[in-house]
Amino acid sequence: MLVMRPAQMADLQDVQRLAADSPVGVTSLPDDVERLSDKIVSSEASFAAEVSFNGEESYFFVLEDSSNGRLVGCSGIVASAGYSEPFYSFRNETFVHASRSLSIHNKIHVLSLCHDLTGNSLLTSFYVERPLVDTTYAELNSRARLLFMASHPERFADAVVVEIVGTSDEQGDSAFWDAVGRNFFDMSYSEAERLSGLKSRTFLAELMPHYPIYVPLLPDAAQEAMGQVHPRAQITFDILMREGFETDHYIDIFDGGPTLHARASGIRSIAQSRVVPVRVEEGGRGGRPYLVANGQLQDFRAVVLELDWVPGKPVSLSAEAAELLGVGEGGSVRLVAV
Repeated sequence: MLVMRPAQMADLQDVQRLAADSPVGVTSLPDDVERLSDKIVSSEASFAAEVSFNGEESYFFVLEDSSNGRLVGCSGIVASAGYSEPFYSFRNETFVHASRSLSIHNKIHVLSLCHDLTGNSLLTSFYVERPLVDTTYAELNSRARLLFMASHPERFADAVVVEIVGTSDEQGDSAFWDAVGRNFFDMSYSEAERLSGLKSRTFLAELMPHYPIYVPLLPDAAQEAMGQVHPRAQITFDILMREGFETDHYIDIFDGGPTLHARASGIRSIAQSRVVPVRVEEGGRGGRPYLVANGQLQDFRAVVLELDWVPGKPVSLSAEAAELLGVGEGGSVRLVAV
């Protein structure tokens, strides 16, 4: 059975293996031992901290095969995007150019560099091994983070954002980057993303144009890339769109991929999940699949189970499932349908 839990320093080697296979553009998951080590250390400190409001904390989870201890996925949450430096995005806007004497009234699509989303909580670092992409375990890897947020709302903002990786070719070139960012940096898209993963995106963002970019002036390939999703990020996009995220207002400043945004109270896994008491008994299997989390902090665990659960009633868990979740008879879990 696959179980989601907080990452530990002992996971470092396995986490680097996952990072090495993640697509270009996932700068929150760099293939660098030092950065990944810092990421896990920061996460461990965040889980251990007493928190009453969202600040500089970051939480990093791994998806582990309980039968052999092998990691098959990971994901994370940053409590406040841009806590120590602005979180930049391109905002989609419309400018109106009009001439009364010529009877001309044109609406022009422009991109404006902004940090509107600074302070929102940020979902990051999503990766699952390719055989799991079209399974319920991809849902577990993505949505269990939201169950964690639902159980600890004081640790997170009232709104959540997600940067989805945009399109690039097999050589690591991005049409959007080549039309915009490359004019300000003498480096390829893959080089810029690698540098951002090792250092910071902010120093690059600060050198981007701070005046509006008129979209019709961009090459057709760059315009077509705006809001498009990398094939390997499609599963993340689809899951979060079903969760109620919106995609119309912002795009990534490097590759033009969509930046999703939602109020926490409107996210399905947060709004529709329920805390229910547990009964430990055999024969508690069957029915439909649910994401089930124990609601704890440092000992957070989440799994996918097929349950015959009736709303308003306790949920029956097998002894194996209860042990993996670290709950016993009379305890409680948070669950939501897959």
